[in-house]
Amino acid sequence: MEERETREKILRGAEVLFMRYGVRSISMDDIARHLSVSKKTLYQHFADKDELVTMVSKAHMEADRIEYEQITRGAENAIDELHKIAICLKRDMEELNPTLLHDIQKFHPKAWAIWESYKSGYIYNSVVRNIRQGIKDGHFREDINPHILAAKRLGVIEMCFDQRVFPPSKYNLAEVQMQVFEHFVYGLTTEKGKKLYLKYKENYIHQTKTNSTQHETIL
Repeated sequence: MEERETREKILRGAEVLFMRYGVRSISMDDIARHLSVSKKTLYQHFADKDELVTMVSKAHMEADRIEYEQITRGAENAIDELHKIAICLKRDMEELNPTLLHDIQKFHPKAWAIWESYKSGYIYNSVVRNIRQGIKDGHFREDINPHILAAKRLGVIEMCFDQRVFPPSKYNLAEVQMQVFEHFVYGLTTEKGKKLYLKYKENYIHQTKTNSTQHETIL
């Protein structure tokens, strides 16, 4: 049990550093210092940095999948699902270093293959399912081809990380991702769907302000 807990601790600690600083700039020494363990301990569980990056990517994708499946099960409809995804997307992008995807693609092909498989499999199928449900409910336009829009959505996700298009010195990654996500949503929706999406947004903003006020009152 102790070895398993140590391995999980390493995976979580490495993920925090990779998300915050990117992959290339973080060494095994950095990870060992961050976790207050020896490099020997790291290498007892992972052959090298490449294996660690691969396993962190695999664990991250699995946690991501579980979270989004919970959103799907709890959503009232396709619009509610997209709104809840938007909240998670904003949170995740605010914690993510813009160089992360580029680092993995260029230096860690095994980890990149995991992302590609996850993207073209789970994410793609989820987008197609959501669009079909939205069309059925009258929230999305009937003339949309779910497969074309799903492929476009996946392409745009990666484009937002392209520093030639959105250099970090000029653009905030979270803002870029949210802008293109909502552009995607509004391109899908009928007037009925757009009004519902805005209603969910307004309710969430109101609830967030209310909770913030209550918290300040308690303090």
